[in-house]
Amino acid sequence: MRFANRLKALSGNVFVDMDQAKAEAISAGKTIIDLSLGSSDLQAPNVAIAAIEKSLHDPTTHGYLLYHGTLTFREAVAKWYTHRFDVEIDPQTEVLLLIGSQEGTGHLPLAILNPQEIALLLDPGYPSYAGGVYLAGGQIHTMPLLAENQFLPVLADIPTSVLAKARLMVLNYPHNPTTSMASLSFFEETVKFCQQHDLVLVHDFPYADIVFDEIKSPPSILQADPNKSSSIEFFTFSKSYNMGGFRIGFAVGNAELVTALRKIKAIIDFNQYRGVLDGAIAALEGSQETVKQTVAEFQKRRDVFIKALNNINWLVESPQATMYVWAKLPEPWQNKSTEFCRQLVLKTGVAVSPGAGFGKQGEGYVRFALVHNPDVLEVAVKQIAGFLGETL
Repeated sequence: MRFANRLKALSGNVFVDMDQAKAEAISAGKTIIDLSLGSSDLQAPNVAIAAIEKSLHDPTTHGYLLYHGTLTFREAVAKWYTHRFDVEIDPQTEVLLLIGSQEGTGHLPLAILNPQEIALLLDPGYPSYAGGVYLAGGQIHTMPLLAENQFLPVLADIPTSVLAKARLMVLNYPHNPTTSMASLSFFEETVKFCQQHDLVLVHDFPYADIVFDEIKSPPSILQADPNKSSSIEFFTFSKSYNMGGFRIGFAVGNAELVTALRKIKAIIDFNQYRGVLDGAIAALEGSQETVKQTVAEFQKRRDVFIKALNNINWLVESPQATMYVWAKLPEPWQNKSTEFCRQLVLKTGVAVSPGAGFGKQGEGYVRFALVHNPDVLEVAVKQIAGFLGETL
C-alpha cells in the first residue's frame, strides 16, 4: 500500500515517542509519574462546568454549530481581549473559534504557504508548528534559541536568501519548552521586521496567565501591532482555565488572516459542542480567581521541584513562567536526551520529555511538566536521584 510522501516528515513526535516508552514501562510493572505532557491536573472553573451542564439539558445545543452560531463566543473573546490588553477587537472579523490553539497553528500554514515556501520557526519549539508547515508542503528555517540570548531569536542572523522565500514566522512567548519570556520591545522589533519582509507573524500565546513572582503579565503580539497589519495570535483555555480536555481556543488578529484560516477550518470541521462554548464564555466573564489559584499552585510546585533538584545537585534556574522546568542534563547525558528519558521511565516510572524532541537546539536538555502535586514531585526527584546515582 502506498502513502503520501508528506507522512515521512511526520514520522517523529516527542509525545508519541514518550507514550510508547511509558507503555513499555507499564507493561514492566512500573507505576508512572508522568511529567512529560503539559496536561493540567487541576480542575476547570466551577462556573464553566455549570454552564456546560446547563447546556446539556437544552436540545437546541445538540446540533451542528456553524460559524455564525459562534458570535456570542466571539463577542466575549473581543471584550476580554480589549479589557486585558487594551487592544480593540472586532468580533465579526477578527476572532475565530478553534478546537484548541494547536488546530490554528497546525492549519494556518495551509492558508499561507505555497509548496517550497519557507516558515521561520523557533528551535527548540512546539512540534505541531513544524507539522503544519510540512502538511502545507513548505520548508522550515529554524531560528536557534540559545541561553546566551535569553532564548530569543536573533533576527539579524536570518539569511537574506531565506527571507526572499519566507512567508511566515511563528513565535511563542512565554516559551514552551524553555520557559523564557519576551518583552514588548522585542515584539515591536519583530513586527517591524515582519512588515519589512512581508511575513505573516504568528504568536502562540497559551501561557498568557502562567507567570510567577508577581511579574508583569507578558505582552500580546497585538500590543506591538495594534493595527493588526500582519499578526495573528492564538489562545487556549487549556492552561489558564485547566480546560485542555474540552478542546477550545481561539485566533484573534488580522481580519484577512482570520478569514483565510476560517476557509481552511470550514473544510475540516464544523465546531465543537455549543455547551463547551458556553463554558468558555462563563470562564472569561466570571471571576478570575480560578486563574490566580492555578498560577499560585504552579508557582508552589515550581519552588518545591527546583529545591528538590538543587538538593540532589542538579542545579536548574527557576522559571518565571509556564508550567514547565527546562533543565540542562548532567554531563554524561548531554547529547543523549532521548535515551536519558527512555531509560529513566523504564527504570523508575518517571516520564519526562527529551529536549531533542523539540528541535536540534533542545538536545542536552529535558522538560519537566509540573502536573502533579508537590508530594508527588518530590517522589519523582527521589526516583531521578536514584537513577542518576546508578548511571553517573
